[in-house]
Amino acid sequence: MCGVCGVFQPRFQLRDLTPVLREMTAALRHRGPDHSDVWVSKGGEVGFGHARLAIVDLSETGEQPMSSGDGRWTITYNGELYNCDYLRRSLHSVRWRGCSDTEVLVEHIARHGVPETLKRAKGMFAFACWDTRESELWLARDRFGEKPLYYGLCRGSLVFASELKAIRAHPDFKPEIDRDALVSYLRFSYIPAPHSIYKGIRKLLPGHLLCLKSPMKDCNPQSYWSLREVTLEGMNRPFNGSDEDAVDELEKLLKESVKSRMISDVPLGAFLSGGIDSSTIVALMQAQSDRPVDTFTIGFNEKEFKEAVHAKK
Repeated sequence: MCGVCGVFQPRFQLRDLTPVLREMTAALRHRGPDHSDVWVSKGGEVGFGHARLAIVDLSETGEQPMSSGDGRWTITYNGELYNCDYLRRSLHSVRWRGCSDTEVLVEHIARHGVPETLKRAKGMFAFACWDTRESELWLARDRFGEKPLYYGLCRGSLVFASELKAIRAHPDFKPEIDRDALVSYLRFSYIPAPHSIYKGIRKLLPGHLLCLKSPMKDCNPQSYWSLREVTLEGMNRPFNGSDEDAVDELEKLLKESVKSRMISDVPLGAFLSGGIDSSTIVALMQAQSDRPVDTFTIGFNEKEFKEAVHAKK
């Protein structure tokens, strides 16, 4: 799962970020129990923390925060790139240190920049990276917002993290409930993005990025992907085959999608309710696996809620 956090502070009020980042990272250890570390830029204006859950490349070459080979970029990243191998093959002449998707991501950014990398990357992720040459902080979140990322100003410094509890660990943060967000929670049972339960702390919207040269200026995220645009494009180019062709094409796409998500250096499994969606996924997993797929089901004593019978079938 992993957890990321960081601070971007004004040059006129620099403080030692290392102890601050250690406290923030410690609040995320439940997300990443395998390794944790912090990094602070040479100028001291920005720092990252990372709590790692190791899935791909379990060695130290996959540990974060991670810098690019040329030293220009440093990243703290939570997620998984499903087209990691494709992106790696596209990066000719890179001297690879390990086989993590984190390294592929930061090296692709070093070669092509953040916006172009986001266009090509397929996966679930939230990350922050620092461009040493341009003194710019970039924040980005995947197209559907599978991975969380909160950010906001705290006495002139920009703070961000995978969870609010890490932001609460910043010594200058003064939590104040956003009453409008509370109303939304009572109405919808969740707080719609970009709001959070705290005033001044926002969720980065899915499919958005944020680039900052100063923690207090131009804090306006930009969209790099639009579901509406993709939908309209699909409507303008409808599928012209038969029903059988459509079924075959859907099966092909589902197989490719499931296969790309099975890349792991640790055991993986699937939640199985017994319904159509999870049963289809598990069937496609098993068709592409040389060992039985581990599945997990939540059971209930009440018959009206009990799905374990269907899962067993």
